[in-house]
Amino acid sequence: MMNIESNVVKVAISGAAGNIGYALIPLLASGYVFGETPIELRLLEIPPALKTLSGIRMELIDSAFPHLTNVICTTEPCEAFDNVDVVVLVGGYPRKQGMERKDLIQANTKIFTSMGRALNEAASPNVKVLVVANPANTNCLVALSEAASIPTKNFAALTYLDHQRAKAQIAGKLGLRSAQIKNVTIWGNHSNTQFPDALSDGYYLNDDNGEQVSLSSVLTADDELLDWIMNEFVTTVQNRGKRVIEVRGSSSALSAAQATADCLKTWLVTGTPDGETVSMAVYNDQGYYGVQKGLVFSFPVECKDGEWYVKTGLNLSDAALKRLNITEKELMEEREDANSLISKTSASLRLRGYSSAASTASLASSESDTDFVQLTSRI
Repeated sequence: MMNIESNVVKVAISGAAGNIGYALIPLLASGYVFGETPIELRLLEIPPALKTLSGIRMELIDSAFPHLTNVICTTEPCEAFDNVDVVVLVGGYPRKQGMERKDLIQANTKIFTSMGRALNEAASPNVKVLVVANPANTNCLVALSEAASIPTKNFAALTYLDHQRAKAQIAGKLGLRSAQIKNVTIWGNHSNTQFPDALSDGYYLNDDNGEQVSLSSVLTADDELLDWIMNEFVTTVQNRGKRVIEVRGSSSALSAAQATADCLKTWLVTGTPDGETVSMAVYNDQGYYGVQKGLVFSFPVECKDGEWYVKTGLNLSDAALKRLNITEKELMEEREDANSLISKTSASLRLRGYSSAASTASLASSESDTDFVQLTSRI
């Protein structure tokens, strides 16, 4: 498990009164993520949502969670982030009808510039930060660029939801349980350019004998399955969030909250079992798999003792590399859109290096500068 500053793990959540925050908070308070470790929650919102936040605090008290020691509601980022162990940035500017993606990125760049500066001012250098609000990869890049006192290895953006979606689709197709599916990878951006990849490293566990069966051997042995994994599977995972909105009428808050909790638990508490990977969007300072440095890009990672490690050495097909190029290009464009705003007031997004060499290796070898709002954009 990660090191914490005291015997109580302090967790701050921005946009805490939104749908994802409301679904996430009980997962944290109940001990699902941090087990029996006492927990203090810092719930951060904009002033109009403070009344709603107070109601959530009342519900937390009424739930009598045995390990919840304190709940603080605030509209001040520095108060929320003061000496916390974990920050979950759920609050972001939602995409509105007629809004171009560049406009969405720039609106969120203002928010995450202020979040990064508040983290830099108030948080411990050991804090772990998970960005959920969309566009998650670039929001994460903006925040870490403004938080120079915090190592880049302490940041990640959520692609664990896409990872779970991919596992579920494969399990359904093959008549297996999602828990049997291992080492699928989400490459790139949390958007519809992401590349869900089951063939490069994926396998499933045979319940009868525990044998690892390569997904490539199963999915490429049949023309129909091969066509499915290369086409329908990819587009289904890429567009799953949009489809949930079409069917449910609102974004996938429940599954997003569950994926956030599972990502935190795997990254910071349990780690990944030997040989297993999960998908996390992390800062690429090494040019992993030929991807341009300085992007927050989703890779297969192993987790141990509160740190993530990109799994290297996978042999990617030409088709897979082309998919990586597509999502890489989008992330480069998003970075430029963010830079076009940041460069007017401060230094552009810059390359940052890790402060710990260990994190570069595989285990195997709102509209103002300070506003942030409840997340309602696509997850």
